[in-house]
Amino acid sequence: MNTDVDVLAAAAAWRAEGRGVALATVVRTWGSAPRESGSHMAVDESGTFCGSVSGGCVEAAVVEAAAEVIRTGDSRSLAFGVTDEMAWEVGLACGGKVSIWVERVE
Repeated sequence: MNTDVDVLAAAAAWRAEGRGVALATVVRTWGSAPRESGSHMAVDESGTFCGSVSGGCVEAAVVEAAAEVIRTGDSRSLAFGVTDEMAWEVGLACGGKVSIWVERVE
């Protein structure tokens, strides 16, 4: 699923099935970033996800944070960023910074 509408629909469908679900939303970007503010990624309790908040660069870390948010119910703010020189080394090839809000879907 590529569109944010599909991500939100998937999150709603997963909740309707009784799954624990978290929604990650890009709230701010600085410099070059692969996804714009408002982009979403839904994650269920088993680690299944749809959507994207970084074009693949930091999704694994967001899935891990989402699991904790689902378990505890405590929303979290995540921040990722690197200098252009370090970008390729850490997998954030675009450089720049991104701030992501992760919350449990009730």
